[in-house]
Amino acid sequence: MDAFYVSVGDHVSFTKTVSESDVYLFAGITGDFAPVHVNQAMMEKSAYGQRIAHGVLVMGFMSTTSTLMVDRSHDGHGRGETPVSLGYDKVRFVGPVFFGDTITVDYRITAIDEVKRRSYAAIDVTNQRGETVAAATHILKWVRNEGGR
Repeated sequence: MDAFYVSVGDHVSFTKTVSESDVYLFAGITGDFAPVHVNQAMMEKSAYGQRIAHGVLVMGFMSTTSTLMVDRSHDGHGRGETPVSLGYDKVRFVGPVFFGDTITVDYRITAIDEVKRRSYAAIDVTNQRGETVAAATHILKWVRNEGGR
């Protein structure tokens, strides 16, 4: 193969305002109805003063950016390999995401291992005030299709 699908420095981002319905739909899908996410009265008395979104919901938005990166890659599905996530390393939820916060997820390719067919990306999530609320490293594996070119 000539060149890898992505290059160090390639970047995508995704911005979304996190709504109450996002959090409640996610709680319903996962069964995670922890009071920190759904009990406004309790959270008003907490150090946060209000409900906060699930960290794993924020990780779902990280997944959105990896999909965006594959979509903009150099023929990411057409050269006989299928890109799949191997997971997220060093995931940190360093600040709360409140209902109504607008978060931006930045996904930047930081390394490529052509032998192992992997790309690595730094993910930083910030809120509308520019505060970092989450970070991770993502590993994307480019799996050769049987009989692929």
